[in-house]
Amino acid sequence: MYTCFCAFCFFPLSQTVELKVEMVGIHEKRLRKCLSKLKGIEKVEVDANSQKVVVTGYAHRNKILKAIRRGGLKADFWSAQNELLNAYASASYGNLRFNNFSFI
Repeated sequence: MYTCFCAFCFFPLSQTVELKVEMVGIHEKRLRKCLSKLKGIEKVEVDANSQKVVVTGYAHRNKILKAIRRGGLKADFWSAQNELLNAYASASYGNLRFNNFSFI
């Protein structure tokens, strides 16, 4: 957790944590329930298509990940590799060809 160490204040600063969570069916409700138990969560944004969850608040990033995993969901921190995989998965497969055979 990030904090200000000046002489006037000692307040934790808000941070944003991006996670990749496998979302199938009604897992968004379970995800929000897991995160609602943590103190310091201000906002949760869920993008089910790219399986990306953005959590903003004062909670430590490892505690957020642990809470989601404890709820039975597969989760990991979002990385640049996830961005590439998401872009590849959302690409149009109509033009995909392999050895002159069209797949779609």
